[in-house]
Amino acid sequence: MLIRLTCKEAHKIVSEGLDRDLGMFERTRLRLHLSVCDACTNFNGQMQTIRQAMKKMQFQDSPSADN
Repeated sequence: MLIRLTCKEAHKIVSEGLDRDLGMFERTRLRLHLSVCDACTNFNGQMQTIRQAMKKMQFQDSPSADN
């Protein structure tokens, strides 16, 4: 397995990182790729924004949020 990621692999790891904790090797490979790829850095930022919005919506939609 090579250390260098393709953009497709980086997108996959970013997406998987939303559902589970990434291992140290995955995080390191992703960080290295994001340090040189603006497109994937933007994708990562967009995914984080979506995740934060979903968490806010989930909290607002929960029954205890109405009290």
